[in-house]
Amino acid sequence: MPAKAGDRHRQGQSGPSGGKAVPRAAKAVSKKRDEDASTEAGEGVDEWAAAKTLVKPPDQLELTEAELKEEFTRILTANNPHAPQNIIRYSFKERAYKPISYVDQMAIHFSLNGNMILKDSDEGRRQSIRLSTAAEKAPVETSAVTSEETEIKDEESTGDTQAAGDEEAEGSGTAEVAEAAEAEEPPRPRAKEQKLANQFNFIERASRTLNNPMRERACQSEPTPCKNFSATANQWEIYDAYVEELQKMERSKEKEKTKVQIAKREEEKKKGRNLTSLESQSDDITKISKAAKIMERMVNQNTFDDIAQDFKYFEDASDEYRDQQGTLLPLWKFQYDKTKRLAVTAISWNPKYKDLFAVGYGSYDFMKQGQGMLLLYTMKNPSFPEYVFSSESGIMCLDFHNDHPYLMAVGFYDGNVAIYNVKKATSQPSYRSSAKSGKHTEPVWQVKWQKDDMDNNLNFFSVSSDGRIVSWTLVKCSKYYSSQFLDVFEAHHMAVDSVSWNPYHLKVFISCSSDWTVKIWDHTIKTPMFIYDLNSAVGDVAWSPYSSTVFAAVTTDGKAHVFDLSINKYEALCTQLVVAKKKNKITHIQFNPVYPVVIIGDEQGHVTSLKLSPNLRRMPKEKKGQEVKKGPEVEIAKLDKLLNLVREPESKAGK
Repeated sequence: MPAKAGDRHRQGQSGPSGGKAVPRAAKAVSKKRDEDASTEAGEGVDEWAAAKTLVKPPDQLELTEAELKEEFTRILTANNPHAPQNIIRYSFKERAYKPISYVDQMAIHFSLNGNMILKDSDEGRRQSIRLSTAAEKAPVETSAVTSEETEIKDEESTGDTQAAGDEEAEGSGTAEVAEAAEAEEPPRPRAKEQKLANQFNFIERASRTLNNPMRERACQSEPTPCKNFSATANQWEIYDAYVEELQKMERSKEKEKTKVQIAKREEEKKKGRNLTSLESQSDDITKISKAAKIMERMVNQNTFDDIAQDFKYFEDASDEYRDQQGTLLPLWKFQYDKTKRLAVTAISWNPKYKDLFAVGYGSYDFMKQGQGMLLLYTMKNPSFPEYVFSSESGIMCLDFHNDHPYLMAVGFYDGNVAIYNVKKATSQPSYRSSAKSGKHTEPVWQVKWQKDDMDNNLNFFSVSSDGRIVSWTLVKCSKYYSSQFLDVFEAHHMAVDSVSWNPYHLKVFISCSSDWTVKIWDHTIKTPMFIYDLNSAVGDVAWSPYSSTVFAAVTTDGKAHVFDLSINKYEALCTQLVVAKKKNKITHIQFNPVYPVVIIGDEQGHVTSLKLSPNLRRMPKEKKGQEVKKGPEVEIAKLDKLLNLVREPESKAGK
């Protein structure tokens, strides 16, 4: 039976070999896939022989062929020639400006901005969304193809069961299927991504430092000009030549005279200018000096801040457990380079400025005498003296004027005395004695200002080992006291080094000597009131300004001794080693008139300041219901009470 038209489409067709026949639509689809695969794999086409097409980005510069072939050479070195080598920074650790050793030597020779986009940016998110949508569309097209293939397979399976006699009808059916497959649009193949080729021709080459070629240097000079001359000489030509030479000499003399006059005028103008410039410079220096001095003191206050805090506020709390004993706290040490080989021979506090003191330098070794110096220090600046004066002879003593604190009386080793004025800028004394005015013939050991005389002239006394006491006035008139004296005290067995009156009691004075003793005297009695043996030669002794019963002494073994007769009449409240070296000796000691500070000088030119502990400056305590009385009268009564205990009955009755 002939097959139906509908059955023709469903039946398959077997080939001459008895195999199953493949529909034309399936063949067309498989052929399409093979062509795509062959184009992707590059079959039949040599990739190296194909012409390369350069793809340029839209923002690339349009360069000519000559510009593209041009070579750019870069020589790389280790050091950056533009890196600075003199950078200085302030070091807070070392407290000074220090150069920086490490400098960044990296230099950027080439940099190129890329076209990469971050994923988290807006543009990156847009591109990721586009790629995801493209990936979703591709599986839909493939699924349509697979559905067609499944339908074809079903047709093949049903076609096997039908008869083989329906070939004509089936052939017409397959033609219709092929026409329908051709009518459908084939899937578009994906465009191959083309890589961007490098548009720049870079060549790697080794870099090395170029050595400068050797060069020869030579000098060439022009030859001296030569000229041939010939002439005949007679008497008239010789005469004319002499006359012309004389005229030239006269003209040159006149020119020199005019030049000398002009030079003199210019020198006079320059002198006037120099004087005005020097005056202006001196004015500028005086303006700057005050500001510089304040800055220097501020820097020193920061440098010695811990010592300044101790000087101002520290009180030794351990004095409460020492049972009336005290200590000396070291503060600043004053020293100057030019006074290292000189000994401190005199110390004096200024009566107006309580932080200012003067130090005289000389030598107690009579075989090694030389120059001397006078320095003024302040506790506000312990690193450098405020004033410096030099002298031809060593200074042995000095004293400030009470009413005129800028005047200092100074005694020298050669017997002269002088007056220094701090207000004047010169380093020379304002007044100085001489042989005509009757200077001393031996060293001057003490100078002391007195009250003005009847004519309101300033005057002072000087004491020397030549046996004279001289009263000096500033009109250079002197009065000698060599044979007249009031009384004599046989006080010590060796040289008397220092004598000092009590600042409160006018009858009491103290003396020290090289015989190791310190003695306190009442000038109405020939015997001493108190005697202290300090086991070494005593260099100096001084009364305290705040108590009539406190005094201090220094010995040559480097110790300082502080006594308070109202607390202990037999022993010192403090005996402390100040100078540890055996070759060094203490020479002088002085109390500050306001602060609880003493200054001590030695033979090495050093001045040491020390603070008294509370036990060494103890004042009377307040009693309940009673007010503590203070003043000179109280201090006089306190010292009189102690002296009455040691006075003999006869002296009391005579008094």
